[in-house]
Amino acid sequence: MAEGTSNSGGNSGLAFIVGGLVVIVAIIAFVVYSGGLTQKKSIDVNVSASAPQLPDAPKPPGS
Repeated sequence: MAEGTSNSGGNSGLAFIVGGLVVIVAIIAFVVYSGGLTQKKSIDVNVSASAPQLPDAPKPPGS
């Protein structure tokens, strides 16, 4: 009947899907092996503060 015809429509759709998956895996691998989307930053914060000097308490009357 139709011995000489070929149906390649399903194969091209499958190739498109597989190609898209390969691109997605390549993007994920790049993000994972490059350190992620944000680079880790080392922040060193040194804070030194002295306590305020309070005035002497008033002496009670009669002392």
